[in-house]
Amino acid sequence: MTPHNPEITTAGTASNTASSTVASTASSTAEAAGAAAHITVEGFDSLVPEVIDLDAPRDGVPLVIETRAGLERCAAALAAGHGPAGVDAERASGFRYGQRAFLVQIRREGAGTWLIDPEPFGDLGIINEALRGVEWILHAASQDLPCLSELGMWPDKLFDTELAARLAGLPRVGLAAVIEQLLGFGLAKEHSAADWSTRPLPEPWLRYAALDVEVLTELREELIELLTADGKLEYAEQEFAAILEAGQAPPRVDPWRKTSGLHQIRDRRQLAAVRELWLERDSLAQKRDVAPGRLIPDSSLVAAAKAMPSTVPQLLGTKGFHGRAAQREAPRWLRCISTARSLEELPPLHLPTNAPPPPRVWADRDPEAAARLATARPKLQARAEELNLPVENLLTPDYLRRVAWRPPVEISEEGIAEELQNLGARQWQIQLTAPLIAEAFLNPQPLPPKEAKAAAASAAETGPDAVS
Repeated sequence: MTPHNPEITTAGTASNTASSTVASTASSTAEAAGAAAHITVEGFDSLVPEVIDLDAPRDGVPLVIETRAGLERCAAALAAGHGPAGVDAERASGFRYGQRAFLVQIRREGAGTWLIDPEPFGDLGIINEALRGVEWILHAASQDLPCLSELGMWPDKLFDTELAARLAGLPRVGLAAVIEQLLGFGLAKEHSAADWSTRPLPEPWLRYAALDVEVLTELREELIELLTADGKLEYAEQEFAAILEAGQAPPRVDPWRKTSGLHQIRDRRQLAAVRELWLERDSLAQKRDVAPGRLIPDSSLVAAAKAMPSTVPQLLGTKGFHGRAAQREAPRWLRCISTARSLEELPPLHLPTNAPPPPRVWADRDPEAAARLATARPKLQARAEELNLPVENLLTPDYLRRVAWRPPVEISEEGIAEELQNLGARQWQIQLTAPLIAEAFLNPQPLPPKEAKAAAASAAETGPDAVS
């Protein structure tokens, strides 16, 4: 299959729909740029139109909905609209506790753009009902679906423009970059890391938020055209369906084990100190509705656990221990360390897992598995390049590692396909990769001499005649 390379020559052909719908906000800029003005965009052989900045929503900046009456008007308008709905959410995870949404943006043809403040409402179920059966367009859906789910919102159908852009082989897949590449419009992203819990929200932020859903419908149309031309639309549809079928991820087991820098801890009592500090910080952050890292960062938890101080002055004198709540809450943190010091039952350094070990040690532990993986990887990489999509989208790397480490008893295309399906691979991925993986496993290439020699030495040391 020969990938389709998108060619964009003028602002008019980049997206006829987008050009007409955004003309009211960009006409003066377009006239200044001139119809023949072009620039080169990385990843494209052809010239593309000079970028026209989107600096104001076509219908103006809408008022923020924060009353029940307003929410009901919004729901009625959205239900009366037509076509898919562009949806986005703004969080304040760097400032507030958790990942909840502080603004929800929705645009649908015939309904216009709506900005909703979720804080005054228990949930947005009324909006979810208004969009029942409607396809939602989101960019990087995995980022926004969790917080939308907390509000009682979940789509019946999904189109993820970021994932679609990956499958289409675009060189850059951020929202602003994809809009620029396919529609020829510039979308500013200067408020993406703002504190969206601020009230009232400044007008420039609201303008930015409205523009985030301004051209999602037009962007979807362009991406569908690219995917269809490459024969990849079915791939995308399977991916979108898999996201919805997976639903909301269950709570993480032992979330404190995601503490940044935890790999530095080699002692179980120190590990217990990290756990006690993390849990206390999380409880305090939730109570104060502030991001935990704004109290003390992860690096401070690790530094304090490694030092295991017994007095407040020792704690405050610990290198690397800092943060806004480091000194004020020092007795609190010290109590956590004292608790860890007196515990009889300590957490294990590592949780049991069925995941294979890191590939770097495969040559020592299982040279045959290492050879299988080393042979299959370049085959998948070459196939991904032929299809003009990232290899990690062709097949999740963890799936390949798992099936290479523990292959089916009888290696065959059917056996590999069954293993991949059990792991969660989509049908299009299985069809494209199972034959390649089976071929690689049946005919593995020898390991490079250096790796083979190291594996042989390791086997000799651990063999039945080895001296312990």
